[in-house]
Amino acid sequence: MITHFADLELLTVSIEGVKQCYANRLQLPILSESKEFIQFQLTPFTTLSFKEAFEPISPAHFAFQVPYSQFDEAASFIQQSGLLVLRQEHGQYIDETNGRKNLYFRDGDGHLLEIIAHDYVNEDELKASGMLRTLYLREIGFPVDSVPNLRDWLKSNFGMKTEQDQDIFNFVISGTAHAIVVSKQRPWIPIAMKALPPKMAVTFGTPDKGFIDELTKQMDHTFSDDSKKLFILSDGYPFYMEYTPEFSMAMVKNLNLPINL
Repeated sequence: MITHFADLELLTVSIEGVKQCYANRLQLPILSESKEFIQFQLTPFTTLSFKEAFEPISPAHFAFQVPYSQFDEAASFIQQSGLLVLRQEHGQYIDETNGRKNLYFRDGDGHLLEIIAHDYVNEDELKASGMLRTLYLREIGFPVDSVPNLRDWLKSNFGMKTEQDQDIFNFVISGTAHAIVVSKQRPWIPIAMKALPPKMAVTFGTPDKGFIDELTKQMDHTFSDDSKKLFILSDGYPFYMEYTPEFSMAMVKNLNLPINL
């Protein structure tokens, strides 16, 4: 079983710009840095990585889960960071609906970021990290031509689940990881941003090494090193699977997430 997103790697046109945004303004610790690469520690279990490239950047969407009780603190930090905070449907910055709060903002490359909180999440299971108060990386968006194709691939190969199958926008979930599989024709809210497929690499974490071994046997397009396997889809998204025993299935269970997911 996949328990979480272990790493998200994106392209950038400026390592220095990324550093100013994520290290200086959002105050994420730098784990690794070179002339063309930088990696930040988002939580003890998840990293954000950026690779410099001489090409246009298609903006990605991703969301950080924060504790419901600390959402206002995290939102205030973002609003004071100097980054662009986005108004939502009725002109407000923070939306609060049925035990859920969220706020959208953008980084220097135009990526659409979000903090989100749900009142059902057990805040005592994971320690909130940094000034963003991040519990885990909750969402990554995957714009595609065919939502059913990628959705069904993730379900059949990675054992991910959906509450219900939809053809325009689907959450495909395992543990804390929510892959948002969305049609390219459906813009990202709240600014109707075109859902262009970003060039990115996503690493899923699993505490079950046998799960990785079984995937390797079943799938054709695999690359392996000591800890990861790479799977490439026809949609062009590369996925890594990493053995991460420190983020256990018991931890996911104790977060009190919806039982059917």
